[in-house]
Amino acid sequence: MNIEQQDFYTQAILSMAALVGLTSFLMLGQGRLLRLIFVFALQGLLLTLTTALAAYSLNSPHLYISAMMTLILKVIFIPWMLRRQVLLMNMHRDVEALKNNTAVMLGGAGLMVFSYYVLHPIVQTSSAIMLNALAVSLSVVLLGMLLMISHRQAVAHVVGFMAIENGLFFAAIVATKGMPMVVELGVAFDVLVAAVLFGIFFFHIRTSIDSLDVDRMNRLHEVDQ
Repeated sequence: MNIEQQDFYTQAILSMAALVGLTSFLMLGQGRLLRLIFVFALQGLLLTLTTALAAYSLNSPHLYISAMMTLILKVIFIPWMLRRQVLLMNMHRDVEALKNNTAVMLGGAGLMVFSYYVLHPIVQTSSAIMLNALAVSLSVVLLGMLLMISHRQAVAHVVGFMAIENGLFFAAIVATKGMPMVVELGVAFDVLVAAVLFGIFFFHIRTSIDSLDVDRMNRLHEVDQ
C-alpha cells in the first residue's frame, strides 16, 4: 500500500490513527498526573478532528454534533475536572514512580504489534482505513487497560478507562462511517454520567484517606469501636 496514492480522506484518517495510537502509548510513561491529563485531552482533540473530518468527507452533518460533544466532554470538561482534583489534592508536583517502567513501555509496544497481528488476517481484504482503524482501536483499548494496571493513582485509572472508550469511539466513527445520532447521544450521556460519578468517587476517597493512591486502600482494615 502506497499512502501517496490514496485520497485525502484516507491519508488524513491514517495519520489520525497513528497519532491516536501514539497518544495512548505516551500515556503509559507519564509520571506526572497533569501531563497525563494533558495527553488525554490531546487524544480527545484528535478524536474531535477525526469526527469532523469524517463529517465533511462523508457528508454526514450529524457527525458535527458528535464532534462538538467530544470537544466539550473529552477536551474541556473531563480534563478540567481531573486537573481540578489533582490541584485540590496538591498532587501536581508529585511524580509517580512506575514499577519497572521499561517493562511497561515494552509491554505497550508489544500490545500495539499484537493488535495488528490479530486483526490483519481478519480484515486483510478490506481497505487500509478498516485495518488501521480497528488495529489502532484495539491497541488503544489494551493500552488503556495496561495504564490502569501499571499506575497507582485513581486519576490515572479514570484516564485509562476513558482511553478505552476513546478507542471504541474511534473504531465506531471510522470503521462504520459514523454511528446513528441516537447512539452518539447515548454514548455522550454515558460518558458524562461516568465523569460525574468519578468526581463523587474522588471526593469520598479524598475525605476518607486524604489521598487518591489506590494502594492505600489495600491497607485499610476494620477497627473495633
